[in-house]
Amino acid sequence: MVTVKRRLARFNRLVANRIIGQVISRMPGFGAVYHRGRKSGRPYRTPVKVFRVGDKFILSLPYGPDSDWVKNVVAAGECELLTRWRRVRLVEPKVYVDTVQADLPRPLAAALKKIKAYDFIELHIAGTGPRRV
Repeated sequence: MVTVKRRLARFNRLVANRIIGQVISRMPGFGAVYHRGRKSGRPYRTPVKVFRVGDKFILSLPYGPDSDWVKNVVAAGECELLTRWRRVRLVEPKVYVDTVQADLPRPLAAALKKIKAYDFIELHIAGTGPRRV
């Protein structure tokens, strides 16, 4: 059975993202993730809700971690993010669940809690992530 979140994700992918995707990445708190299909190798652009914490970006996953774009980014280990007219290479994706959402701006946390969106992906700006020993 297809959940409401998956149906909304499909609608956004096929309709809404194509209409607002070009504009939304320029708005505060939004961006576009550029990634490649893990099977096809095709380039994709996915609008996202994003916020920055130090040298990392946190992206909310309102449709969950099973979205194709999330799987593509995790498989590649990197992506690019266009936000506020700036394109940044991001690496070391880490998908996690956060029901507390203490690091999020309060209005965003309230909106995400309302739709029970507790999944996130954290990515570091290339060259600034945790050092591997």
